[in-house]
Amino acid sequence: MYAIIETGGKQYKVQSGDVLYIEKLDAAEESTITFENVIALHNDKTLKLGKPNIKGASVEARVLKNGKSKKITVFTYRPKKGSKRKMGHRQPYTKVQIETIHAKAPKAKAEEKANDAE
Repeated sequence: MYAIIETGGKQYKVQSGDVLYIEKLDAAEESTITFENVIALHNDKTLKLGKPNIKGASVEARVLKNGKSKKITVFTYRPKKGSKRKMGHRQPYTKVQIETIHAKAPKAKAEEKANDAE
């Protein structure tokens, strides 16, 4: 089973056990996060596509690390003008491991929503 999720403006194909480097999230290390934006879900037989997301589907992941990637050098110049600038950049990231893929919302949450509606 695999799912396609969206986070940080990018889309990722994930399976249980995958390790991803995604855009930095506001989450502590060793905490669990849930991705609600599931675009597609494949269960080895059928492919289910969302419009734009699949309702009730979610992906749980564990945060392994927050860090910065390798430094890149950015050099800009204007020819014949004597203008140049050298900068560096380190993109922050969050390293996550995919734990489980839920095709439908857990029953406990569904019961709480039903109780709130009354």
